[in-house]
Amino acid sequence: MTPTAATSAAREILTRLHDVMAARTNAQAKLNRVVNIIGEALTSEVCSIYLLRDGALELFATRGLNQDAVHVTKLALGEGLVGTIADQVETLNLDEATSHPDFAYKPETGEELYHSFAGVPIVRRERAVGVLCVQHEASRRYDDVEIEALQTVAMVLAELIAGAGLIDEHAAAGRGAREVGPVRLTGLKLVSGMGRGHAVFHQPRVVIEHSIAEDTEAERHRVYSAFRQMREQIDRMMSQAEFGVAGEHQDVLDTYRMFAYDEGWSRRINEAIDSGLTAEAAIERVQQRTRTRMRSISDPLLADRMHDLEDLSNRLLRIVSGQLGTAAQVGLRRDSILIARNLGPAELLEYDRRRLKGVVLDEGSLTAHVIIVARAMGVPVLGRVADIRTTISEGDELLLDAEEDEVIVRPTAAMEEAFEGRLLITQKRRAEFAAMRDLPAITTDGRRIALMVNAGLADDVAALDVTGADGIGLFRTEFQFLVSATLPQRDRQQRLYKEVLDRAGDRPVIFRTVDIGGDKALPYLTHASENEENPAMGWRAIRLALERDALMKVQARALIEAAAGRTLNVMFPMISEPWEFTAAHALFERQRAWVQGRGRPLPTLIRYGTMLEVPALAEVLDLLLPQLDFLSVGTNDLTQFLFAADRANPKLAERYDWLSPAILRFLARVARECNAASVPIAVCGEMGGRTLEAMALIGLGIERLSITPAAIGPVKAMIRTLDAAALRACMSGWLAQPPPDLRAAIRDWALRNEVAIG
Repeated sequence: MTPTAATSAAREILTRLHDVMAARTNAQAKLNRVVNIIGEALTSEVCSIYLLRDGALELFATRGLNQDAVHVTKLALGEGLVGTIADQVETLNLDEATSHPDFAYKPETGEELYHSFAGVPIVRRERAVGVLCVQHEASRRYDDVEIEALQTVAMVLAELIAGAGLIDEHAAAGRGAREVGPVRLTGLKLVSGMGRGHAVFHQPRVVIEHSIAEDTEAERHRVYSAFRQMREQIDRMMSQAEFGVAGEHQDVLDTYRMFAYDEGWSRRINEAIDSGLTAEAAIERVQQRTRTRMRSISDPLLADRMHDLEDLSNRLLRIVSGQLGTAAQVGLRRDSILIARNLGPAELLEYDRRRLKGVVLDEGSLTAHVIIVARAMGVPVLGRVADIRTTISEGDELLLDAEEDEVIVRPTAAMEEAFEGRLLITQKRRAEFAAMRDLPAITTDGRRIALMVNAGLADDVAALDVTGADGIGLFRTEFQFLVSATLPQRDRQQRLYKEVLDRAGDRPVIFRTVDIGGDKALPYLTHASENEENPAMGWRAIRLALERDALMKVQARALIEAAAGRTLNVMFPMISEPWEFTAAHALFERQRAWVQGRGRPLPTLIRYGTMLEVPALAEVLDLLLPQLDFLSVGTNDLTQFLFAADRANPKLAERYDWLSPAILRFLARVARECNAASVPIAVCGEMGGRTLEAMALIGLGIERLSITPAAIGPVKAMIRTLDAAALRACMSGWLAQPPPDLRAAIRDWALRNEVAIG
């Protein structure tokens, strides 16, 4: 079936369905007519409708299967192909139904005659309330345009069965009576912090009352008008967004605005209107297609950009329908915690920051655009929280503690008291750490430890003044690439690097060259191995940069020109063998010569270093050290490579300990070699930001740490109570003959010696 034929078939079905919905017959008679209309239009031998009733999917109408099976055949959610479609809210398209692992044979239907199968969920308020499916005797996959026609019809069916009172709202909600007692929900910390407030749901759902268009041109004009209003809203919002200084969040909003003006998106909505849908139904139809794509996207960056498009779809749907807007439009009347499935960056900006105390998301990820904006706003965010819509009611009191990865719903008085105690302690400790800002990080036996911060945004440089850190030990330059719709040009990169150096003043900044590729894929940078099974160990970082050397040349020139008259510290990621460092070093030196040849000012000095993340590099470190000005150990990647344990796998996240003999022996050997060669060694990773782990690193002879700004205070407090020489003597013995629980031994030593490990 051609796209034109599919649109024509969808229009024919919708026209006939309009007559069915207007007819004065009972709901069963209407559904019986519907399956015949769809079957005839798609020349399908079987067409069936299953509806969710009393928690099971019941066969309500069929063309082609045994009529005796109607209201007899029932499938549980997740049972069989139909149950899988409803449970996963996904489409199935199979040339041989029995080959699917979830296939369940129901003999009373007579479906053994049919081989091919396609089914789509009937969705109402984001939940599957039924399934529409077709079958053929011959084995064949249905064309994409046929599937789209089914999905369009399923939208209209949702309206029909809701109007007929056939939707089991209780079963569709997937829950019994709502809990009323306290509940503790866990998630993933996306932006650190604590907050207390009442639950406010971000987005009341727009209920589409009419799906079939009476006048296609009138619907098109409604969409055009809504697009104009939406774009005006976004332009006005962006002009009013204030963060004090420019930062990468501005790039995020620019990308968001680009989506709003995307012609491909508006074209798809117009095509849906052509098929006979109203403006609201057309937007919802395209939005459902977007959600389907999101579920199949493993790349977090691309998935986050699809979320931006979903955010815009919601905004457009609210405008065209004239229905109630988000909670931001109504206004927050008291301290609130915002609840949402996901958020777009512009939507977060609409809220009153004085009353918005936190955000809890059903989805969300560390790379999401909204997280960049939330961090700039100083709003704590907890993501990946399951069951928020089934557990939390509008107005419930919430205690959000992103530091502990939890939100408490409807807390008891004791829970509130404990939360307030933690909040008070946190505030008190912050005050104590702030009082230490200008004190040096010196151990009790006189060892000066350099405490640096990790950064990725221009705004992050402010942490130097707030924490009293010695400099930036890791500036992740890839962030500018990840939030941009296109490859950042040299002048844009240069402005960022110069701003960072200007704001850092005389404090050192170590720029890590771009670490993209693998699981940090960019839509504008493709390669032959896009579906890597192990992206962390794939075509990324220095491997990508040396192959696509034009990208690295541009970055090198931008860094060299930005650091004119100053010291430039450059660090290469993911170095596995000395030749990779040599090649990257030579590339930078050629760009220095290029800049010098054009009479432009140069840095007074360029210092070159490398990340040690790949264990193989430790075996040839003696060959590389003479070429290095400094070395930084990236403990996050190093740990997963040493233990062959994917750090993104929740089952393995806590399995391997940073204070295990394997890690500490490895780091001790690297530290000895670096110190013997007089090459400064640092640790830049999460390990160095934990007080007990940081103490152990100092015990190995590592005296430079680059950590998150929030960790500077606690780690400095630990250092100022630590006798480094005494610890090193103990560490030597522990590593030679490890105790059964090395972590416990280190912690006990710290407690006995009154080290402030928190």
